[in-house]
Amino acid sequence: MATAAAAGVASLRYFPSSLRNRGYPGPIRGGGVVTLSPRQGRYASAAAVAVPSREAEPASSLGDITRVDFPILDQEFDGNKLVYFDNGATSQKPSHVMKALDDYYRFYNSNVHRGIHALSAKATGAYEAARIKVANFVNAADSKEIIFTRNATEAINLVAYSWGLSNLKQGDEIVLTVAEHHSAIVPWQFVSQKTGAVLKYVGLTKEEVPDIEQLKGLLSNKTKIVVVHHVSNVLGSMLPIEEIVACSNRVGAKVLVDACQSVPHMPVDVQKLGADFLVASSHKMCGPTGVGFLHGKFEILSSMEPFLGGGEMIADVFQDKSTYAEPPSRFEAGTPAIGEAIGLGAAIDYLSNFGMQRIHEYEKELGAYLYESLLSVPKVRIYGPAPSESDHRAPLCSFNVENIHPTDIAEILDLQHGVAIRSGHHCAQILHRTLGITASARASLHFYNTKEEVDVFIHGLKDTIDFLTSQH
Repeated sequence: MATAAAAGVASLRYFPSSLRNRGYPGPIRGGGVVTLSPRQGRYASAAAVAVPSREAEPASSLGDITRVDFPILDQEFDGNKLVYFDNGATSQKPSHVMKALDDYYRFYNSNVHRGIHALSAKATGAYEAARIKVANFVNAADSKEIIFTRNATEAINLVAYSWGLSNLKQGDEIVLTVAEHHSAIVPWQFVSQKTGAVLKYVGLTKEEVPDIEQLKGLLSNKTKIVVVHHVSNVLGSMLPIEEIVACSNRVGAKVLVDACQSVPHMPVDVQKLGADFLVASSHKMCGPTGVGFLHGKFEILSSMEPFLGGGEMIADVFQDKSTYAEPPSRFEAGTPAIGEAIGLGAAIDYLSNFGMQRIHEYEKELGAYLYESLLSVPKVRIYGPAPSESDHRAPLCSFNVENIHPTDIAEILDLQHGVAIRSGHHCAQILHRTLGITASARASLHFYNTKEEVDVFIHGLKDTIDFLTSQH
């Protein structure tokens, strides 16, 4: 009797998400309560697993070569080796980056720019060296064009408030696509409400990519700025930024590019793209959270008002007014995220050691393998274009399974197979509504992932579908 009671306490009663007041993207049949085995040692096992040596077995891919640098990946949950496929939300961090952060706080923690002592000088040197690394990484004309921000969201808000509020008026138009991340939409909604500017949205083609011909048709002398992603975090598609910039320039419109899903995965040359503004986040490119950057053409940045007021962004302060520093200091009020910026610089060193073209080529192969493998699973619907030689597709797939809620899939994959994917609207509700759904599951890969992990994911997904289907 006591044994049976103990077993009952030890079991985990799992209620499918479809029964927990979550909207499902399609019809659900049936329902019920599912009993799963409890997860044992979810966190304790991490410290016990030794980091494998590079010489332990021959490396056959970039994923095999690099994963030893990411200690978080070398752990098990309930006997299942962690498969981390949530890189579209955030990437993992190599030991090289963690050491850079530790060194800063351990050996030369100090505020930057105005101190004359040795610690401050070293911190300032490392912080500004990180800015130069970012500039070189995206081929900016000058490191003064790189503004450190809290994240890409803050970078977009900086442009919206500092440039948008000063340059937009009643009747002006802001062109976006329905596939934009909320961070690229909501700030411009604020600006629209304050200025009377009008938001215009570009829809999708039958291939489920933003319609560039429609975008061109929306451009007019009323268009003042075009806000577009480089690579979609849901569809995996890549937009022709150079073409968009050329068309926008013909009507005198500025272009802002959300490059959060491209800068970590492929070579990005801001001078070649030609956009007026480009934003990216450190945490998606193997760097720390809490820092991102804005690239802006220097002449535009120099014409913009400050975003925040305080220390560092001033030239002189009087009782009734202040004068402002030149960019980038003008837009970096207060003590910045010093350690995080230094960590971003270390992440760039790490990525550059392998080369972004090599990373891109490997991820193209890995992404195509993910897509084809997922396509072979019955009742799976993948969103966005198929990979091809002419059309780049990022190494991610957003998908749904007929009659199963995506969060149920994500939860069972995690609990039973150690596979981490994401479910929800991925900060793209307008896009999901356009696709006729409210949520999707998403598997997103990085260069430290492998085809073997894709196989584990697909096997786990098939088991999960069978398991959940049997409960309906």
